[in-house]
Amino acid sequence: MRLASILKDLDIAYSEDDFEVSSFATLKDANKSQISFFNDEKLVDDLKTTNAGVVILKEEHIDMLPSTCRAILSKNPYLDMARMSGYFAKEPFLNEGSCSISKNAVVDRKAVVGNGSIVKDGAYIMAGAVIGANVTIGKNSKIFPNVVIYDNTIIGDNCFIQAGAIIGSDGYGYAHTELGEHIKIHHSGNVVLEDDVEIGANTTVDRAVFGTTRIGKNTKIDNLVQIGHNCELGESCIMVAQSGLAGSTTLGRNVVMGGQSAVGGHLHVGDFAQLAARSGVTKSIEGGKIYGGFPLMLQKDWLKTQLRMIKYFKNNKIKG
Repeated sequence: MRLASILKDLDIAYSEDDFEVSSFATLKDANKSQISFFNDEKLVDDLKTTNAGVVILKEEHIDMLPSTCRAILSKNPYLDMARMSGYFAKEPFLNEGSCSISKNAVVDRKAVVGNGSIVKDGAYIMAGAVIGANVTIGKNSKIFPNVVIYDNTIIGDNCFIQAGAIIGSDGYGYAHTELGEHIKIHHSGNVVLEDDVEIGANTTVDRAVFGTTRIGKNTKIDNLVQIGHNCELGESCIMVAQSGLAGSTTLGRNVVMGGQSAVGGHLHVGDFAQLAARSGVTKSIEGGKIYGGFPLMLQKDWLKTQLRMIKYFKNNKIKG
């Protein structure tokens, strides 16, 4: 698709040379045929070294753009990225064509496996499961009834995905106009589950906007958990029921999240950190400690705070 054609259709000014655009990508990952955008000061270093063919950015940032990269000037790069993302969205679940299913795998006759997908030795796909196009199901992995796995997802070996789980749906991403309209960001990334991952019933793992949402090896996720787009979980993490991660959150290895705990977007939780039930993370935290409460603090301090509050209410005869 020609860049000039897209921009003309959207009435976006552009004076540089035209070229064939393949897709969107992050500043770090983009190549000469791809578009990226810059809307976060934390990514200045990525902007200065990007290999993208063209970047959507504000005029005040153009001096940081490499000389080999074209610019699309925008007052709101995030909004223009959202408007352009739909041009690269593909029709999902294309089931016309062939797939590759090992003779040593079991696929129930009431399951659907999409075009270009691969099901490896020992895999078991149960009734009602829907596997999209270009999906890989690793060796000995079990896909339980009514699981939906969207296009381009990669499932490693020995994974268990329990009934009703959704892997690879669009993340909750919108840009907003000055009038308060919500413009959908079409997600073109994917999800990767590494080996020995378990996903609980009715859990959702969103695909990346572009790039990959990744669940590290040996991670165990309970029922009714939400993992947002572009999240990355390290090896051997544990997420208990109704816990959640907002988009672009990263967990180190062996992080434990108690029931109904949550982490805000674009934050990092360090290796071996533990979050008590119902705790809320609003800034990045270091690993190796046990946290609790909201506002978040060390769990031992949270418990002391609760005890002080109980004593205060009791001594002042205040009814809760």
